Formats: sequence, structure tokens, C-alpha cells
Amino acid sequence: MAPQSMFRVAVLVSFSVLLTVVLGLGLPALLNTLMRTLGLPETSVTECIVVIYAAFVLYVATPRIPRGSVEDKGGEGAKELEEFGSDRMKVVQLDVCSDEQVKEAVEYIRGNLADSQRGLWAVVNNAGVSTFGEVEFTSMDTYRQVSEVNLWGTIRVTKAVLPLIRRAKGRVVNIASMYGRMGNRLRSPYCVSKYGVEAFSDCLRYEMKTWGVKVSVVEPGNYIVATGILTRDTVATTANKLWNEAPAEVREDYGKSHFEQYMALMRSYCGSGEKDMTPVLDDITDALRSKRPYTRYNPMEPHWWIRMQVMTHLPGAVSDLLYF
Repeated sequence: MAPQSMFRVAVLVSFSVLLTVVLGLGLPALLNTLMRTLGLPETSVTECIVVIYAAFVLYVATPRIPRGSVEDKGGEGAKELEEFGSDRMKVVQLDVCSDEQVKEAVEYIRGNLADSQRGLWAVVNNAGVSTFGEVEFTSMDTYRQVSEVNLWGTIRVTKAVLPLIRRAKGRVVNIASMYGRMGNRLRSPYCVSKYGVEAFSDCLRYEMKTWGVKVSVVEPGNYIVATGILTRDTVATTANKLWNEAPAEVREDYGKSHFEQYMALMRSYCGSGEKDMTPVLDDITDALRSKRPYTRYNPMEPHWWIRMQVMTHLPGAVSDLLYF
């Protein structure tokens, strides 16, 4: 194991021990003080730890609590759609970057609704692209292209169908990413676009509350294998493009060795992540059908979930030390 990796492991273990000590000593003392202030019997350290652990289990380890489901639109039609045999299923080719195509798609939707006055129940914004590269190797065109699909495409489609969804008091489900909540090396174009999706979704949720429209964000973790969004071929093609189009000064300062090291890292990601998309699909389904959908869904492996919590809730100096 490389020295840097050993150091990181040591830091993570030390942090875990420190957190355990703080939870074991600091929280009980705080709780005892609170009890005294309220005139209640002081609790014990053991009871405090049990309470904290129980809360953790309830939040992370238990199955999702049922919150009721909305009625199916059309009953038997929903069952037929599940079997992919319903003539009510309509397929429309759509470039989310095209204002004209989005407009035509909305007109097609209007024309195929049984009752356009009842509106459209939901839109799921799932179109997305990904790429990689350090900031100085990434062109402005690349930043624009990624955001055009991931961010502006989401906004463009949502705005176009929102009048129909408001009539139905329906749902907007936006597919973001764990990288919409935390950054990472080599992923700035993707992170910028997904952070934007998160912000747009929050603003839209506030505005749509008075209309009875629910807005949810699904933040998948690493599903590279399941989606095929990153392959060794795409890594090789992108790597050549990044190096060949980078300014000479950048190539000279970074050096080929540094560049190849990070490209090897990206190749190693090609076989990583979850192989089954079921957790993501289950969360999308819940966001569409639950009477009280969550604001955010986190279908990801436990270590990514912990990392996201650390990076979004602890001081940057702490998360930087642990992960970078």
C-alpha cells in the first residue's frame, strides 16, 4: 500500500476513534446537563449511547417507512405498462438541448393526454452526460456541453411541462448525483452541472409548494458499471483529447507522468460501483407514487453516503484532510 494511502487509512481510523470518544463522553455530559436544567433525572452514559445508536439505526439501517401511495392513473393500464405491452406507452425522441424539440414534445404530450385539463402527473429528468479532466485540461466548450445537457436540459424540460404538472398537482423528479453535494478531483464539469440541478430543484420546490407539486432529487452514488457511462474506450479517447488540446504550458507544468497517473485512476473506475440499478429505480418510483415523497434520495453504497455526510456537514479542513 502506498504511503499516502496508509496515511489516509490512519487518519480515518483516528477520526473514527475520536468521534467515538466524543459521542461516548461529550454527548452524555451534554445530555446530563440538559436533564439537570429541565429538572429531570440524569441519565447514564450507557443510556445515551443506546439512544444515539438507536437513532442511527432508525435513520440508516431500517427499511423505508411507508408513507402511503397515490392512486394509479388508469388502474389496469399501469399493470400493462409494467409488462411493456400497453398501447398507452408513447416513445418520443427528444434532444433536451433543443428548444424546438422540447416544444414539439410538449405538444405531443398534450395531444396524447386523455384530458389535458387534468394535466400531466410527472416528469423525470434523467438525461445526462459525464466526463472528466483536471480544470486546466478541460476546455470551456466541455463545461458548456456537460451543463447544456445535465443542467440547462433539466431546466428547459421542466419549464416546458410545468403548466401541465401544476394542473395535476404532480411531481418533478430530477436525477442529480452524489457529486451534486460534494466535489472531487477530475470531475469539475460534472459537479458544476449537478450542483446546479440541486440548486434549481430546491428553488423550484419552494415555489411549487403553494401549487401542491412535489419536487424530489435523486442522488445516485457510483453506478458506472450498471450504466456504462464510463468505459475504458471513452477514458482512452477523452485522455487523448485532453492531452492533445491542452496548452503547451499546461502540459509542460503538469508533465506526462502526472497526467498518466490520473488517467490510470479513471481507468480503474470503469469496473467499479453498483451493478444493479434497482435502488435508483425504487427511489424514483417512491418519489412518483408516495403521498409524501422525500426531498432527497441517496441510493449509494454506505461508504459514499458517509463521505457525503462528512463533506457536507463537517468543516472543509476536516474533510479535505480525510479525503484529499
